[in-house]
Order: sequence, then structure tokens, then C-alpha cells
Amino acid sequence: MIQAQDFIDAATARGLDFYSGVPCSFLTPMINRVIGAGGQGGALDYVGAASEGEAVAIAAGAWLGGRGGVVICQNSGLGNCVNPLTSLNEPFRIPLLLLTTWRGQPGVKDEPQHVLMGRITQQLLDLCGVPNRPFPAEGSDIAPALDAAIARFEADSLPFGLVMEQGSVADETLDQAPRVLPAPGELRDERGGDGRPARARLLERLLAILPEAAAVVATTGKCGRELFTLADRPQHLYQVGSMGGASGMALGVALTRPDRPVVVLDGDGAALMKLGSFATIGAYRPRNLVHVVLDNETHDSTGGQATVSASVEFAEVARACGYALAIKADDEAGFERGMRAALAADGPVLLHARIAPGSMKVLGRPTVAPHEVARRFKRFLAS
Repeated sequence: MIQAQDFIDAATARGLDFYSGVPCSFLTPMINRVIGAGGQGGALDYVGAASEGEAVAIAAGAWLGGRGGVVICQNSGLGNCVNPLTSLNEPFRIPLLLLTTWRGQPGVKDEPQHVLMGRITQQLLDLCGVPNRPFPAEGSDIAPALDAAIARFEADSLPFGLVMEQGSVADETLDQAPRVLPAPGELRDERGGDGRPARARLLERLLAILPEAAAVVATTGKCGRELFTLADRPQHLYQVGSMGGASGMALGVALTRPDRPVVVLDGDGAALMKLGSFATIGAYRPRNLVHVVLDNETHDSTGGQATVSASVEFAEVARACGYALAIKADDEAGFERGMRAALAADGPVLLHARIAPGSMKVLGRPTVAPHEVARRFKRFLAS
């Protein structure tokens, strides 16, 4: 058994100081100590995510912002991690340390829902390209375990996992300040009814008014492709996979780089897939984050099948989740007014723009490899 602070100190010394995750009873001492250490003015951050996949995206964004990401979760949540680990961390070559518990460990009595995952935890990590080893059970094991992770990061710039058995960490009490319910955010209606615009037209307007210091994370599919076709810039990150993860990644960037405006371009299908991210963003309230939902009510990249967004008011959802400002738009002029207001406001801000289905007739694809996009984006943030 180890002390949580010993592991945290050793991880921090190796640059791993930004945590995100979803609790597990095996992880309680580690999470409690991370929260307590950060709450006492330390260098740690902990973001409680709505899902394990969101936590991976948040940690990836933190890495882009210059911090070392650690994701902590129960092995039952590894299923939620599979998509971002394989379609975000892998193509973008973004490292993180994954601490997962070993519920359902063979030979150890546990609840029936953990039995199958307990049998396949390490194999599942292997299949996802995440080499792993046991979480340290003794103080002398901490440095070798973390050094193995750092060696993986330096060799391949990809995630590494530690699998924690029950009782690995001594008990820690929870020292957590209660959350203060924010005042209701402002809801602004900029709808003019002058015809739903094409996404590309709104992206052109956005590019014309965006500050040079602003970072832009574009969701997967035609949104990122259109942005690249219109203008390829170092401050653009085109998320080629991990549908729904753009807002979580942008949150990680915004929290680690509060000096820069951060704009995330989301789609209705992607936003619906990770709607819990609205709650996380609203709770952590980054003042520099603008969340744009470009809503054409379809899965545009796969043939135009309808999403359920026609009955969803994203601006009102965001306001209910704690965003400081939520704006509705349905035409070009309203979008531009809303975007200017969003960039000038203390965030987080949600701009919900209802747009027409379809995309540019001549639509390119990013010619820069994802891992190169990530590194130039990281350099931009650090400049």
C-alpha cells in the first residue's frame, strides 16, 4: 500500500499534474488527495468529467496547453475511453497516463457487472495500443511505474496505463469546497429569420473577426474540412475523429491557457453525443471559452440522416448548465452579432446557430497529418 501524496509528488516531478476522471471506490483515496492538493493552492488541477471519454478529451486538451494529463477511472469506464484513445490520442499522438482500477479481478469477489471487464481489462488496453503495468503497491514501485510511462511518452507520444488493485492506496479524507450555484446566465436572441446560412458562410465570417490570439478546435467531419479549405492556420486543430470530444478538448485547452481565447466549433450530432460536456464546461466556467454549435439537424458527413436536434434548444441547455451567456442565431447577420458579443464577453459562451444542410462543393481534407496539426497547435498556444 502506498500514500497517494507520494504518487502525486512523483508524477508532478515528471510533469504529470493535470487530472480528469470519473470516480471509482478503489480510486477514492487518490481522487480525494488530488482534489485536496489542488484545493490548497497547489499546482494540481482536477476536472471531474461527465464521462470517461470526455476525461480523455479534456486531458488531451490540457496536453496541448502544455500540461501533463492523467485520466483516472474505473475499468468499467474503459469502454467509454476506447473511442478517444483510438481516434484522438492515436492519430494526434497525444500522450496521457491512464489510471484505471481492476474491478472484477479474477479470483476476487466483486459485483457481477464487473466480471467480464475484470477478465479483459489488460487485453482491452493492449488492443487499444495502451501498454500497461500494475499500479504501484509499494513506495519503491512508484518511480519505475512512472518512468515506464515517461519512456512510452518519449518513444511514441502515446498513452500508458496503470491498473490499480483494491487497497493499493491508503485512505484519504475528502477536502472539497462546495460548489457555488452561479447566477443564471444571460440568454440573447439574435435570430433574424433571414434564411438559414451555409456553414461555410459562417466560417468565413468567423475567420474575418477572430482575434489572432484565438485558438480554434473544429469538430470532426465537414466542419473541420471546410475550415481547412477556407484557411489553414497554426491555431486551427481539425479533430478528425473522437466524435463529441471537441468540446472536452477545448475545455482542457481553455483551462490550461486562460490567456487565450478558445473557440470550439461543434456540430449538432457531436454535441448531442457528449451533451454532458455542457455541464462540465458550465461547472468549471472558463472565461475564455466560446462554444459554437453549428446545427444543420443532420449527420452531414454520412449522407444527411436527421439528428434529433430540431427539438433541442442548445442555448437554453447551456444556460441551464451554467454558461455565462447563451445566444441563438439563424442567419449570417445574427451569427456575426452573436460571435462579436461572445468574443467580448466573459465566458463560457454558447452560440447556437441553426444552419442549412450541405457543404462546400469543392471540399478539401487537411493535408497536414494529425500529429503535425497537434504539434503546431501546441507551439501556437505556447507562443
